[in-house]
Amino acid sequence: MSDDVVAPRRARASRWEPLTVGIDIGGTKVLGAVVDSTGAVIAVERRPTEGHDVRAVEDTIVDLVEGFAREYDVAAVGIGAAGFVDVTRTIVMFSPHLNWRREPLRAQVAERVRLPVVVDNDANTAALAECRFGAGRGHRFVLCATLGTGIGGALVFDNRVYRGANGMAGEFGHMQVVPDGHRCECGNRGCWEQYASGNALVRDARELVRAGSPMAQHLHDLVDGDASLLEGPQITQAARDGDPLSIELLADVGRWLGVGLAGMAAAFDPGCIIIGGGLSEAGDLLIGPTRQAFARSLTGRGHRTEPEILQAALGPNAGFIGAADMARSAARRSRRGRVRRTTRAGRPRRRLFEILTEVPADRETR
Repeated sequence: MSDDVVAPRRARASRWEPLTVGIDIGGTKVLGAVVDSTGAVIAVERRPTEGHDVRAVEDTIVDLVEGFAREYDVAAVGIGAAGFVDVTRTIVMFSPHLNWRREPLRAQVAERVRLPVVVDNDANTAALAECRFGAGRGHRFVLCATLGTGIGGALVFDNRVYRGANGMAGEFGHMQVVPDGHRCECGNRGCWEQYASGNALVRDARELVRAGSPMAQHLHDLVDGDASLLEGPQITQAARDGDPLSIELLADVGRWLGVGLAGMAAAFDPGCIIIGGGLSEAGDLLIGPTRQAFARSLTGRGHRTEPEILQAALGPNAGFIGAADMARSAARRSRRGRVRRTTRAGRPRRRLFEILTEVPADRETR
């Protein structure tokens, strides 16, 4: 057979495509949803995160799953957690923004919901969703940066998340970019997410309001002078409305983001970079300055193919869509295991039944 002739592939039996539950646990909220095999969201609910009460977060997850299970025939649960998840995807080793330390989250939830459960870092689940159903479709090597409370990240190669030796790859936000810089929740100083995240945007805006800067008058008026009430969505909307300071603050975040992403591109040479998370909703107000800073900082610029920098397509749904997709694989594995156990247990009984009911040949001819 010549090299350019492809042998026909045997038709594969259609796979079982169950509904699954995806849970996305962030620093301030828990999103839960029922998702089908195409990435379509069937039902969704939002709850606040009780970040300093481990049991309360677990109770919230269980309550969401049980509520969905009463309405839909769900087969498994996927959880995207904001923290370091071990390589077995069972334990949240540490979360900078939640009170989890070596928390056996998969076992705790599985025992209560009686369904297969998978746990992964929330940036991994969001990245997988974007690669399979969103902006990354058609790209083999994708780097994702998720901008929310901090910066999550993930590398996806051929629709497989790269997790590293201990399951903790992709924590790009905790690379040090400014020695002795701003203190980070992880305990270090100068982490990238202290300059290119939703927290960084809000911190700088609040400082200017508290300082009484004339440039911050519009933001001051939005919160009646109480800087503690100022949040990221208000700053983004103010920028959309033309407030010069808000536009400048988003551009500052974008520049820091672009410089950091250029370093990521030098290390991993992705074909596509996807910017997701709540802050990405600022669109070109953020991503425009990011692209400019990236192009100025990229190693080998002018002599290499630059990766596309794209805004995530799935918005806040990406985390739970990816978690649900991971859960679907777990549901299939669990189902195959049950089938194999049933088959192995059934074979001896079938053979014994055949022996006991076998009609002797001489009797058959009478």
